[in-house]
Amino acid sequence: MTIVCNGERLEALAGATVSSLLETLGIASGRVAVEVNSRIVRRDEFPRLALRDNDRVELVHLVGGG
Repeated sequence: MTIVCNGERLEALAGATVSSLLETLGIASGRVAVEVNSRIVRRDEFPRLALRDNDRVELVHLVGGG
């Protein structure tokens, strides 16, 4: 299936979840905010929220520093 992640088309396996997408992209779930189809996803939903074809996903990485 195809999703749009931060404006870029990506191929994902059918049944992929937010957690599996983050793992594939090498992003730690503790330092990212996720929005799917304009809805903010709570961190506890990441493992069970299945993505669908043409979903629009926005990821915002949280970084520290000064």
